[in-house]
Amino acid sequence: MCLNQKCPEKRFFSYMTSKNSEMSGSSPFKMRLVHLDLKGAPPKVCYLSEIFPLFRALGANGVLIEYEDMFPYEGHLRLLRAKHAYSPSEIKEILHLATLNELEVIPLVQTFGHMEFVLKHEALAHLREVAHFPNTLNPHKEESLALVRAMIDQVMELHPGARWLHVGCDEVYYLGEGETSRQWLQQEPNSKAELCLSHMEAVASHVWARYPTTTPLMWDDMLRDIPEDQLSGSRVPQLVEPVLWDYGADLDLHGKALLVEKYRKSGFSWLWAASAFKGATGVNQSLTPIEHHLRNHLQWLQVAGSVPADTLRGIILTGWQRYDHFSVLCELLPVGIPSLAVCLQVLLHGDFAENVKARVENFLGISSLEEMSFRSEGAGSFPGSNILALVTQVSLHLCSSVDTLLERDRYVTGWFSPYHRRRKLIHPVMIEHIQPQALSLLARWSALAGELEAALQRVFYPDTVEEWLEENVHPSLRRLQALLQDLGEAARPRQDLGQDP
Repeated sequence: MCLNQKCPEKRFFSYMTSKNSEMSGSSPFKMRLVHLDLKGAPPKVCYLSEIFPLFRALGANGVLIEYEDMFPYEGHLRLLRAKHAYSPSEIKEILHLATLNELEVIPLVQTFGHMEFVLKHEALAHLREVAHFPNTLNPHKEESLALVRAMIDQVMELHPGARWLHVGCDEVYYLGEGETSRQWLQQEPNSKAELCLSHMEAVASHVWARYPTTTPLMWDDMLRDIPEDQLSGSRVPQLVEPVLWDYGADLDLHGKALLVEKYRKSGFSWLWAASAFKGATGVNQSLTPIEHHLRNHLQWLQVAGSVPADTLRGIILTGWQRYDHFSVLCELLPVGIPSLAVCLQVLLHGDFAENVKARVENFLGISSLEEMSFRSEGAGSFPGSNILALVTQVSLHLCSSVDTLLERDRYVTGWFSPYHRRRKLIHPVMIEHIQPQALSLLARWSALAGELEAALQRVFYPDTVEEWLEENVHPSLRRLQALLQDLGEAARPRQDLGQDP
């Protein structure tokens, strides 16, 4: 069961009363894609049916779906699937929902760096650039390229007619450090840049050869330091459209303009920008700092205004869910929705004036959105708003309330310190001061945790629910439970109290 039992068509039309005027904005970014990072906390398809209409109403006209291990790979690639990977029919349903809501879908397949979900498997570990690290694919092995081609082909089979395919290629850590690469680099005039460009060219050439109406997109960070003449001397500028990403609140505007100019002179016909609406301010961030992301988008608008009008095809609003395959979860998608709403509306209207703020509040069903804080006042009525409200309570108050009792309460620190707890010593009267507080706190947070678990289960799969609660809730509850257990043991009659503590 998902959040709303209404069919997607009805929910779609419920947003349309204010949609038409929103779409008439004069944004410099004609394509505005919301990034779904599925390598952590992938939402159930029924939640996407709830949230896609809101994406469109807020001003998005596409989604970039980074499937990672949520794609239903088949055959020899089946081992890449996560336990709760989408089925082929669910992929088709996602595409149907996107079409229904006028959202263009661009799939993303990592093909060079961030290959942990592939190279972590023993059967594929021999394709690592550096034997001990699963980050990067060895570009020298024909089997590596065959693997990437097979992944692309399976994804494209379920995305027929996609106008773009994002092939990743960001943060190719340790490139050139593998033994084969070291030997190759010793030969003149080989360079790390050439090694990088040759693999990018091979991947992009496969896309063009098999899918001539599909243009590869590629993160730009591995291209930034490659000299202009070396870029223009390769075929990469004719094969891909680079995506310039920067998630900071204070962009180097002049540097961005110079980078755009370099790429244009190198032969790239179109460029894209990439901002962030969540998942870019802390590896274990649980609440989204809206002000940071608002400033990031205002800065990107300045960049767009400083370059020729036919330069930037669109912008990808990234919403990272993990920093890499092995890291903890950062902000859940429902938690980031108010930030996404602010960012999309800023891109449409060019600023965040009071009338724009009012539009956001209306879309989200929030009485007062405070962009300077982590959260909005009131739960809101958007899909998943109850998760935002509960996560906010946990993130702002759970740990601090337990800390206050265990580390600052005078009865606990004075009469039931770690020294007392280890020896199960306590003045009996102090139990009456400490135990009721601990029981009340545990009951309050256990009830809220149960409510949050139920809310999370409606949107996410069981492994996500377990992980988020284990990381953010259970440690504090266990501290309270341990305190109560120690109190119970200390309260038992003892034959010989021995010496004073």
